[in-house]
Amino acid sequence: MAEVKQFQVTFDCADPERVARFWCEVLGYVVPPPPEGFASWEEFAASLPPEAQGSAFACVDPAGVGPRLFFQRVPEGKVVKNRVHLDVRVGTGLVGAERLAKLEAECTRLVALGAVRERLLKADGINESCIVMQDVEGNEFCLD
Repeated sequence: MAEVKQFQVTFDCADPERVARFWCEVLGYVVPPPPEGFASWEEFAASLPPEAQGSAFACVDPAGVGPRLFFQRVPEGKVVKNRVHLDVRVGTGLVGAERLAKLEAECTRLVALGAVRERLLKADGINESCIVMQDVEGNEFCLD
């Protein structure tokens, strides 16, 4: 049997810190402390060459359970649908109208943070429904 490995999920984006802070709010993640010898991320960024400043940012699960999310600046914009996306599981254990209400409430919260609601997908009844959304740079994700 293969050993379970730790992994991170990497996002290409235009503004790594903005996208990382959005996902911190979505998932309850936090920004890790700056590298040793630096009092803040701003101080660390100032130590980099100008072209590297703001080129990457990360966020982590404060409980250490979920994967690290890493955001890297790329020159090209998003062109097509993501081949891989995150499913944010907010309706786990709920059924029927209670589940749908939980999805809608979370959708409303995330729209206030800058997310965009695309559509409600109903599959195999209400318990399999999800809301397809986009983050602040147009990356698709689902609330389920």
